[in-house]
Amino acid sequence: MTDSPRPRDTRALPDRWRDTLLAARSGAPGPDAGPDPLPYAENLLARWDEPQRRYHTTAHLTAVLDRIDTLAGYAADVHAVRLAAWFHDAVYRPDRTENEERSAALAERALPEAGVGEAVTAEVARLVRLTVTHDPADGDRNGEVLCDADLAVLAGSPQEYAAYAAQVREEYGFVPDEAFRVGRAAVLRQLLALPRLFRTPHGAAEWEARARHNLATELELLGSSPGPQ
Repeated sequence: MTDSPRPRDTRALPDRWRDTLLAARSGAPGPDAGPDPLPYAENLLARWDEPQRRYHTTAHLTAVLDRIDTLAGYAADVHAVRLAAWFHDAVYRPDRTENEERSAALAERALPEAGVGEAVTAEVARLVRLTVTHDPADGDRNGEVLCDADLAVLAGSPQEYAAYAAQVREEYGFVPDEAFRVGRAAVLRQLLALPRLFRTPHGAAEWEARARHNLATELELLGSSPGPQ
C-alpha cells in the first residue's frame, strides 16, 4: 500500500501557518508574544498562488505539510520543518536556478520579524537550501523529514504521477520539447542515482519502490534508459 498524494483542501493553510509560527516562537506560547501571524501567511500564500505555477502551488504546500504530519515523529524540531515547508518554494520562477537560495533568504528576513529566534531561523534556512539536492546527511532528522515530504509526490499512483509530470511540463512551457526532454531526463537520473530517495523508515517502506518505478517509467517514456539500479 502506498500513501500517495491526493488533491488537498488549502483553506486551512492560514490557521496551519498561525499554529506553526506560534509554536516556533521560543518562549512565546501566546498570540501576543510577537507580530500578528496573518500578514505573513497572506504574503506567503500570495507567492504560492502566482500565475506561473502549475505544480508548485498551494496544493503542493498542503500536501507537503500533510506528509510532515505523517512523519512528525522522526523530526528533531517539527516546527522548524513545517516552517521550512512554507518557505521551500516561496520564491519560484521556473526560468531561474536560484529559487531555493532566494527562498532561504526570504526566510532569513521574514522569520526574525515574525518573532522566530535566531537558531530556528537558521535551521529553517538550512532546510530550504537542502531541497536543492534532497540529499540530507545521515542523522539529519529534520532534513530527512522535509525531503521525504517534498518527494512523496513521486510515490503516487500512475494517474497521480502522470498529473504531477504534466504540471511540471506546464511550468516549463517556455522550454522547447527537446530541451525539456534532455533536462527532465537529467533530473530523473539524478534522483534515481541517490542511494535512497526516502530516508525516514516510513518513507523507505511506503514510498521508495513506487517512486523508483514511476521515475524509471517517466525516463523510459522520455526516450532514455534509467541505467543499472
